[in-house]
Amino acid sequence: MQNDAHSLQPDLVVFGGGSGGFGAALAAARAGLDVLLVEKTARLGGNATRCGVNNWEPVAGGTGFPFEVYKRLKNRPGAVGIYSYGRHCLWDGFDVIPGGEHIVDPRLAYVDTTVRHGMRSLADDEAFAREKLHGVCFEPADYEEVLRAMLGETGKCAVRYETSFSTVRLDSGRIESVRLSDDAEVIADYYIDATGDGELCAAAGCEIMIGQEAKERFGEPSAPDEANDRINGVTLMYRITRRTTGGSRDTGVIVPGETLAECRGQADFPAAAIFELPSGDRNINMLPTMEGREYLSMPHEQAYAECRRRVLAHWRWMQTNYPEYREYEIRSIAEAIGVRESRRVVGEYVLTESDITDGIRARRHHDTVAIADHALDRHGEKGGTKELDEPFAIPYRCLIPKGFSNLLVACRASSFSSIAASSCRLSRTMMQLGQAAGTATAIAGRRGCALPDVPP
Repeated sequence: MQNDAHSLQPDLVVFGGGSGGFGAALAAARAGLDVLLVEKTARLGGNATRCGVNNWEPVAGGTGFPFEVYKRLKNRPGAVGIYSYGRHCLWDGFDVIPGGEHIVDPRLAYVDTTVRHGMRSLADDEAFAREKLHGVCFEPADYEEVLRAMLGETGKCAVRYETSFSTVRLDSGRIESVRLSDDAEVIADYYIDATGDGELCAAAGCEIMIGQEAKERFGEPSAPDEANDRINGVTLMYRITRRTTGGSRDTGVIVPGETLAECRGQADFPAAAIFELPSGDRNINMLPTMEGREYLSMPHEQAYAECRRRVLAHWRWMQTNYPEYREYEIRSIAEAIGVRESRRVVGEYVLTESDITDGIRARRHHDTVAIADHALDRHGEKGGTKELDEPFAIPYRCLIPKGFSNLLVACRASSFSSIAASSCRLSRTMMQLGQAAGTATAIAGRRGCALPDVPP
């Protein structure tokens, strides 16, 4: 990588160090490209480290880099576990548990976490859920250290932390250069947007989707008749730990007058997903903390403050109504809100509800780069969950912004309809899309071709 104080010239620059960005940078660097990874925070991992999403839900296709990361974590004592369902309000009653709990199960292996399809619903299929639905939980510090080590071992990937970009220079559907926030100019052959919100693509003038598309746009059966600004709800995760001897038994914080009337669930609070971590701590995931459109209506700092207020109210409610949680206290509240959906880029192909519900046998794309089988799962505003009968395929064309020759998008902002995004958004799926994008840039570099011309 050639560089001086004001100019950087890698083969590839990846913006965003979350799941997709990590996968893209690692694949390209292992293939021999000089890679610059630009991350606007001080840490890699995205939602999995900064937002408290320290778990991978069950999903088909979690091979490749996710399996490598898991194996690295297995070599670290207390870093990772496989979980099964414990109690659930749909089976045991809301008076027993305020949602569903996921408990570390040492009998299980990674392969047990790679299936979701075939279930009817949690309410109707407890036996299937207990037998088949398992995921991965991990300690975020270990997780980030593994990501850093894997990138460092390539000797081909430089990482710039706490850096973003300011301007993008274009020429006929091609990014010529990007000016970073530290005033350095990056001139690369290829660019990958893994920012989650499609920030680079938006700045480059790509066509952007946000909110639910009208039924007539993609012919989706579940789409609304009119387009709207609704997106999937957001969650501020918090972590609880068992109280040490002698501590106060009353650590909840009452928020006077709080009703959370916009949230669904008993006592105006949503159900929570409660994940046991390898240490025995538990992560609490309200489903959701805030509606998506409400989140978009305010600055992030204001949204975070409001979500934190709701977290404290939720914790007080849990301690008041479920005595077992009086033995716990809040250890930490995630430093950032977990966002499930935001902007999405219109690509050469837009994955839709029909691609997902028809399944891989009916929609066998010639350029499939990943498979998944997570439910169509919307949080908030009466979203609901629709389980799948079989896995579905995600084509490479979903990573190619329409009209661009040296730019790919590999994150939740990839080319999905709003409904399809509710299924595709999981961390392991994003990491696989990143792996595909990084591999594609290496092939393009060897062949000297544009990214849309890479042979599937």
